[in-house]
Amino acid sequence: MKSLAELNAIRDRAKATMNIREDNEDVTRVLVGMATCGIAAGAKPVLNALVEEIARRNLSHVTVSQTGCIGMCQYEPIVEVLEPGKEKVTYVQVTPDKVARIVNDHLVNGNTIAEFTVGAIAK
Repeated sequence: MKSLAELNAIRDRAKATMNIREDNEDVTRVLVGMATCGIAAGAKPVLNALVEEIARRNLSHVTVSQTGCIGMCQYEPIVEVLEPGKEKVTYVQVTPDKVARIVNDHLVNGNTIAEFTVGAIAK
């Protein structure tokens, strides 16, 4: 860090990341299962990828939070999308590679990715 401008840029990036992680009932909430089973299956890189992709796209209507055990350990990492007025969507076996598609197709364009959901995997 060599200038006040660099420090301000770091502060602004940190504030943007914190806003993505705040909870608000009027926005779309994305929950990542971060119990021990989720963490062991790779949920931390998924959480990081979600935060980065949502920040990169400047999606102010979306927050990302972590939650405990969702109860389906065999399908971890699990990501749940809760949109106001809509039914919850549960994505399973999520990888960082799948995050960009979930953000683009579901969070931006409103299209659930059926093949990533618990219903498609559990059959």
